[in-house]
Amino acid sequence: MTEHGTPRASLDLPAPAKLNRMLHITGRRADGYHELQTLFQFLDHGDTLRLALRQDGEISLTPDIAGVPHDQNLIVRAAHLLQSRHGGTLGADIHLEKHLPLGGGLGGGSSDAATALLGLATLWGLELSLEHLAELGLALGADVPVFVHGRAAWAEGVGERLTPVELDTPWFVVVHPGIEVATPTVFQAPELTRHTPPITMARALQGGAPDWRNDCEATVRLHYPPISTVLDWLARRAPTMLTGTGACVFARLADEQQADRLLTEIDGRWRAFKARGLNRSPLHDVLDR
Repeated sequence: MTEHGTPRASLDLPAPAKLNRMLHITGRRADGYHELQTLFQFLDHGDTLRLALRQDGEISLTPDIAGVPHDQNLIVRAAHLLQSRHGGTLGADIHLEKHLPLGGGLGGGSSDAATALLGLATLWGLELSLEHLAELGLALGADVPVFVHGRAAWAEGVGERLTPVELDTPWFVVVHPGIEVATPTVFQAPELTRHTPPITMARALQGGAPDWRNDCEATVRLHYPPISTVLDWLARRAPTMLTGTGACVFARLADEQQADRLLTEIDGRWRAFKARGLNRSPLHDVLDR
């Protein structure tokens, strides 16, 4: 039985980006999915969802996203899933202010879905646990639970087995090379490294080479030369890595001033932004207020 509180009229909520501070592929399962070990961390940069209560049960989403049919958008799917599981008769008008690139490896779609789940549960007065919402989110995508729980995490399995961690919180410059990476292309590539020996979380948290690397990077470089160009350019200036399967690449900086100087060097060559690493999602900060 779902407990009900008081519905809210409207909410403005962040859907933050994530970085994979390291990503190892330790095996391939019989179902074709890959076993991973990764460290997730949030950024103080992302999309924004504006939710307004409707009484008629309808779910609307604006604006349309090119190439993504309305009913296949993860935000709409999250809303309908929450409605169907909890007998909801309320609806919502949802406006997405999109800042994160599609196919960028920043978790934009997963973060949007998680913000929709938590935001609509609040908007509709559903008193649901984070564990339950994360379980719903897993049906939408392997990365959704980390955004629901809202804590930097060590992740294993397909990325769904999460242990909260505390990571350093440097400044980053994130660069998008202007192309979109198809994740299936990367994971289906025959040359992809799939048998990295598993390491312990304690070893991963030490943060040293060669553990803090992304096993997808060599394959992405091969199939997407513009990303290889960005990786090489950034690596001459700061420690640099691909996030997820890309296309975004991030450089770790000591402080905001270094991040600003690097952005000046980029000078419009690629789309780029600076952000601070966060161990707690800004979505949870807003909901707690």
